[in-house]
Amino acid sequence: MTVPSLTIFLPLAAGLALAATPRLTGRTAVRVWIAVAALDLALVIAMWIGHDGGGLGYETRLRWIPSVRAGYHVGVDGLSLPLMAMTSVLFLCCAVYSLRLTHRVRAFAALFLFLQTVCLGLFAALDLLLFFVFFDLSIVGMYFVIAYWGHGDHARSALKFFLYTFFGSLVLLLGFIGLYLGSDPHTFDMVELTRAPPLDGSPGLAALVLLAIGIGLAVKTPAVPFHTWLPPAHTDAPAAGSAILAGVLLKMGTYGLVRIAMPTLPEAWRRYAGVIIVIGVVGVLYGALVALAQRDLKRLIAYTSVNHMGYIVLAVGAAGLARDAAAGRLAVTGAVTQMVSHGLITGALFLLSGVLYDRARTYDLDRFGGIAARAPLYAGLVAVAAFASLGLPGLSGFIAEFQIFAGTIGTGTATAAVAGALAVPGILITAALFLRVLHRAFLGPPGELTGGVGDVHPAELWAVVPLLVLSLVIGVVPRFLLDVIEPASAAVLSLVSR
Repeated sequence: MTVPSLTIFLPLAAGLALAATPRLTGRTAVRVWIAVAALDLALVIAMWIGHDGGGLGYETRLRWIPSVRAGYHVGVDGLSLPLMAMTSVLFLCCAVYSLRLTHRVRAFAALFLFLQTVCLGLFAALDLLLFFVFFDLSIVGMYFVIAYWGHGDHARSALKFFLYTFFGSLVLLLGFIGLYLGSDPHTFDMVELTRAPPLDGSPGLAALVLLAIGIGLAVKTPAVPFHTWLPPAHTDAPAAGSAILAGVLLKMGTYGLVRIAMPTLPEAWRRYAGVIIVIGVVGVLYGALVALAQRDLKRLIAYTSVNHMGYIVLAVGAAGLARDAAAGRLAVTGAVTQMVSHGLITGALFLLSGVLYDRARTYDLDRFGGIAARAPLYAGLVAVAAFASLGLPGLSGFIAEFQIFAGTIGTGTATAAVAGALAVPGILITAALFLRVLHRAFLGPPGELTGGVGDVHPAELWAVVPLLVLSLVIGVVPRFLLDVIEPASAAVLSLVSR
């Protein structure tokens, strides 16, 4: 078995082993989960070190459904490797965070190991049908996480999440079928489809296929107006579920835009780049403004995800209009960096929100105050995560957003430049909302429920600190990450502008 395949399916094998071992205690199951997640991260790091920085590496091709030329085709490059690494880190941190879990622990660990396989498989997939299988399975896995381990109105939230995102996946499948039928010879292989875009010269059909793929990926991203499933799903999911949902599953949508939509439909992408830019700007401003109005901490973080995903959509749309190749490459690099940064930071924020719920059984910010006096370490971690999310220099959010704005405004087109300028207030609003959270809940006189808030436990500390340290490392010395992403960004831009 090749390294990518071992990396993908090792968690699944461990999850099946856990499910088949009913006498295993909960704490032992989590320890097995931690060990497997750590080994999987080591495999991803080994691929990162062995990758030459050029094109695709570690490719594996096997026959799967030869009648439609769909195969098991996986590999890694500068787009997939950073997201696979971020996925492995986040799953490991969620495993450590779950050491104090007491409810259906073995099943919880097995389900998360299944989800890890699905997520890694999607980012490594180089076949549209294989991508779709992993895309759909992620919906199933997260549905059970919310439905069985959530709180509040978790059954309703899980059902809404499933129906919305499953609808999006069906529309996405229609788009993939359109690419398949437009190719000659018919194929689902992404490498072949990017080498010879199937619908060049058929603008009407290309527009319909891009619409289908765009809607399918926009639901998962989520882009406005397809975002309404996100806040209830996050609010009622367990903390580890929210961290994976925001940190990893949302990236399936934005990754699909860069991996599939842009290179396989370059003419249509350029033609409708202005529409994509508008959707991005709306997401940036809407997400920030609605987050500013929230009193529920988890809903607030959920809407900041809409805001941060809007920056990515803005960047990839601007790349489609780029007259300056360097600016377009910078925008795509910023988009991928933002995917990684958002996964780390928002994963940490959701785990920290879980700490608050564990102590007080609510996310209502109006019922807290002066937390910093009782839980100084917890308050410090929240402050670092908040500053990282609002884009403070020295943290990964700044590196990502700076590249996005510099690339967008520098593309050489008035549309992109104006859109970039309009999106800048999103940063100011995000800063205001996080500072208000810190002022309201962590400073000042004690609130109604502050007395029940204790400081972080060791498992919680070791789950959150690595995410924030990685954000700091990327913010201070980003070269190790950018050197991997930039060649792949240049390749995507060359495909879009050909």
